[in-house]
Amino acid sequence: MRLSRYFLPILKEAPREAEIVSHKLMLRAGMIRQQSAGIYSWLPLGLKVLDKIGDIVREEQNRAGAQEVLMPTIQSADLWRESGRYDAYGKEMLRITDRHEREMLYGPTNEEMITEIFRSYVRSYRDLPLNLYHIQWKFRDEVRPRFGVMRGREFLMKDAYSFDVDQERARHAYNRMFVAYLRTYARMGLKAIPMRADTGPIGGDMSHEFIILASTGESQVYCTQDLLDMPVPGVDTDFDADLTPIVESFTSQYAATEEKHDEAAFAALPEDKRVTARGIEVGHIFYFGTKYSEPMGAKVAGPDGVERPVHMGSYGVGVSRLVAGIIEASHDAAGIIWPDAVAPFDVGLINLKAGDANTDAACAGLYAALTAAGKDVLYDDVDTRAGAKFATMDLIGLPWQLIVGPKGLADGTVELKRRATGERQVLSREAALALLTAKAN
Repeated sequence: MRLSRYFLPILKEAPREAEIVSHKLMLRAGMIRQQSAGIYSWLPLGLKVLDKIGDIVREEQNRAGAQEVLMPTIQSADLWRESGRYDAYGKEMLRITDRHEREMLYGPTNEEMITEIFRSYVRSYRDLPLNLYHIQWKFRDEVRPRFGVMRGREFLMKDAYSFDVDQERARHAYNRMFVAYLRTYARMGLKAIPMRADTGPIGGDMSHEFIILASTGESQVYCTQDLLDMPVPGVDTDFDADLTPIVESFTSQYAATEEKHDEAAFAALPEDKRVTARGIEVGHIFYFGTKYSEPMGAKVAGPDGVERPVHMGSYGVGVSRLVAGIIEASHDAAGIIWPDAVAPFDVGLINLKAGDANTDAACAGLYAALTAAGKDVLYDDVDTRAGAKFATMDLIGLPWQLIVGPKGLADGTVELKRRATGERQVLSREAALALLTAKAN
C-alpha cells in the first residue's frame, strides 16, 4: 500500500481526554476515531491489527476443537428471564423495546443464547463434548467508559461455550481452553499469566483471568518469577490428551490479583522469585456447571437414558481490548512497537527523496519484490522531510523500516531498521531483501 493513497490521519498531539498510553497512541496513529463515549470507529490501520488478532484467536480456538458460529448482537429479554439474569444484571445492560413492544437487549454476553441454540438441537450424550464460539461485538453500558478501547462500551469479544455430560468431562474442556489461551497470547508476543479470579455475574466455581504485565497496567498483580519463565505448550500439543499436567504446572505456582492476593503465601516465596507488577486482563475463562442449563432446560440423555442438565463453561478473549493491551506492554517514547504477528504491515518502506528518478525506481523494485514474497508493505512515497517520515514510522510501530535514499543508492546500499531494538544495518538491496523475506510475519 502506498502511503499517498492510504487513509492514515496522524495527529501530532494526543487529544486531552486520552489518559493512558494506548489511548493516546491509537488516536495519534490514526487507528481509531471516537464517535461517542466509549464507542469508536476503527480506521484502516487499527482494523488491520484487530483482524490479525482475531485471526490468531480463531486459529487457536479451531486447533483446540472449538467450532465457530455467529450469534446476533440483539437478544430477546425472554431468554435472560429464563436464566434469572435479566433483572440481576444491572444497568450495564442496554435494554431496548422494538416497534412491537417486545423487550430486547444489546448482548453483553451470550450464555443464554448459546444455551437456547444447544437445547434446540442436542439430545444425547453421544453428541458431546461440544464447544461453540463466535467473535462478535458486545455492548455494556459502563457508568464511566475510559481508557479508549481498554474500557469502552462497545467492544469485540471472542466467546466460547463448552457443553459436557458431567463435571469431570467439563473440566477437560476447561483445560483445553486454558492451554489454547496460553498459546494464543504467546503467538501475539505476549506472556499471559493465568490467575485465579472471581466469577462475577457469569457465575460458577472455577475461573481464571489471563493477565499481561505492563507498567501502565490497570491493577496490581503478584506472581512468582517461575511463571514468567515457563515455556508455553507448542504447536504439536495434543488437545485430545489429558492436559491436566500442563494446567497444574501453571496453576500450582503463586499468581494473584489484588483481590485474591495472600500476603503470607507471597512472602513465603524466595525473595528473588517475588514479582510485583501492574497487569492488564486480556482473557477470562469460567466453569459454571449447570447454572444456565438447569433453569433453561438444556438436557441430554445419558447412557442410562436419564436426562440430565449439561455442564457448561464460557471462555472470553477481549479482541479489541488486546489491541490496547499490546500497546501498553510494547511501546516507547516514539510510539508503538508491534510484535511481528499482529503488526498492521510487516515493513515500512521509506523513500527519502520522492520524485527522484533513481530513488523512485529503487523503491518500486523493492516494493514489488517484497510484495511478491508475501510481505505486507506500507510504502512512504510522500514528498515530506525525512524527519517527519521517521517519526511517522516510529509512531505506527511497524517491525521493520527499509530506508532508501540517493546517498545510499550511490554506494549500492539501503538502511534497515528493526523497530523493537532500534538496531540499524547498512546493506545491499539484495541482502536487505533476503533478510526481510527470511523473517516470518
